[in-house]
Amino acid sequence: MGFAVVVVMIIAASVIAGCTNNMAVLAWDEPHIIHVAGKVLCQDCTQGWNEWISGGNPIKGVKVSLTCMDKRSRVVYYTSDATDELGQYEITVNKYVNGKELYTKGCTVRLVSSPDNVCNILTDFGGGNSGIKLSRPTSMYRGLIKHLLKPLYYTTPMCDKPDTDNSDSEYKDAQGQRGHYQ
Repeated sequence: MGFAVVVVMIIAASVIAGCTNNMAVLAWDEPHIIHVAGKVLCQDCTQGWNEWISGGNPIKGVKVSLTCMDKRSRVVYYTSDATDELGQYEITVNKYVNGKELYTKGCTVRLVSSPDNVCNILTDFGGGNSGIKLSRPTSMYRGLIKHLLKPLYYTTPMCDKPDTDNSDSEYKDAQGQRGHYQ
């Protein structure tokens, strides 16, 4: 009977040791770095529809920014990165800023500037002008949190959408009636 008690105690001790060891591994594997990655392309409107939508040439040296706000809409983190020759960027940020966990839903990625002399007009086709808010990560695996975003686009001045607000060019008479002629 004494032998059975010893065996039960050894089994209980190994189970407890195994559980605490697994908890230590889980705490060690908790991701502390957030990766935000994507691509910047030049959208050419002179091509056909399919090439315009699915095509695009990568732009090297485009500045892409990440701005993170807290729940009270205060900026708590800002950084930027330049794209490589494939038009790709990867921004890394610590999950904890100033001792507090970063509120990733308050983070926005947007285009800042293009070094390309021809393709340098911001578009909102991929959200580059207004910004893309981070939502759910595209992958989480063993210490890695990654947000892979859809491509952002610049375009050429020839493809820029003209301003169609004609309010200044229209004539208004004394009663406020609109018309082009008096």
